[in-house]
Amino acid sequence: MAKAEHSPKAGAKTRAQILRAALKHFANAGYAATSVQQIVGDAKVSKPALYYHFRDKAELFKALVHEAHDEKFRLLHEAAGRGRNIREQLENILITLFDYVAKNRELMRISFATNFAAPGEVPENLCYAGKCERNFEFVHSLIKAAQKKGELNRHFDSREMAFGIYGLTNFYFVSHLAERNYRPDPKASKRIVELFLVGAAAKNSSHKPQKMKFYGK
Repeated sequence: MAKAEHSPKAGAKTRAQILRAALKHFANAGYAATSVQQIVGDAKVSKPALYYHFRDKAELFKALVHEAHDEKFRLLHEAAGRGRNIREQLENILITLFDYVAKNRELMRISFATNFAAPGEVPENLCYAGKCERNFEFVHSLIKAAQKKGELNRHFDSREMAFGIYGLTNFYFVSHLAERNYRPDPKASKRIVELFLVGAAAKNSSHKPQKMKFYGK
């Protein structure tokens, strides 16, 4: 019997050790180049202990990717719940997510990399797309609710607007992951939301937004 099975507390500790070691190697060397031996060596556990918690290396990678998406979803709900209107909801979301990304750079690097990985660079049947859509649809639901309450312009398609703020947010995520010294702070979060809600056009501009047809779901 694996040592990790002796007690729930010991098992949870062993599982966390394995995940931390796997995260370090996956983030630095990639999925394909990381071996189970490297992970157990770094985690200071036996292979039976690893296989008690995870079926194989692929399951380890999947656990990390799902953890990133699930925690992001939890934070979205928590942050939005503290806002009284769409401005406060979006500001809280950006502040919270930027802080999470800054504290979990390696995990977020893996999460983003899965979107652009070539065959073989990540496990087959990773099945994370549904969670990506779930997270986006939560933001989309906030936009639709704000339009219904008259807080946002109904001239625009709600998904179009959700992609606007979601895209801005992800751009800043990637910027931070690419450049460690750059980290969006609460002030930057508020200005990003201000840009989304108010726009960059001069106040005396007579330009009117064109109605755009959105192709997709």
